[in-house]
Amino acid sequence: MSYQTHKNKLDHVSCLVITVSDTRTVENDRSGQLMVSLLKKAGHTIYDKKIIPDEQEAIQQAIETGCQNSEIEVILTNGGTGVAKRDVTIETMRPLLDKEIPGFGELFRWLSYREDIGTGAIMSRAAAGVRDVTTIFSLPGSTGAVRLGMERLILPEITHIVYEAKKHLLN
Repeated sequence: MSYQTHKNKLDHVSCLVITVSDTRTVENDRSGQLMVSLLKKAGHTIYDKKIIPDEQEAIQQAIETGCQNSEIEVILTNGGTGVAKRDVTIETMRPLLDKEIPGFGELFRWLSYREDIGTGAIMSRAAAGVRDVTTIFSLPGSTGAVRLGMERLILPEITHIVYEAKKHLLN
């Protein structure tokens, strides 16, 4: 964690990456690997990377454990955000949040519509928010969605959002 600030931002943040999937393994988790790669390239620290099943109990436990760890500032999930019966990431994450960041999902769907998948964007339930001082982002599991969300939304704002969530502790 870096507490040297400039323009209301931290230099870098410590992240937990969680892939939510019943089928992904360490070998074929391209979306989780892409998240890690983009975060590292931007100078952020990867505290841990996990693959968990698309089950509410597993998702809740992973998010709560991450939020309780003072070394983890951001939790990024991929997968489980669609409309299929097994897609339960958003239903599990939202009740854990103190504050939702609705603009994240709105902009993600808008960008997806314009640049990527057209009207299929309405099925995305990408979301973000803050629990206590931990920022949480949930993206769909496709590499295209991860790249779009990371490059266009998360990486440009990640340090600013974390700073805002923690500034009462920093000042």
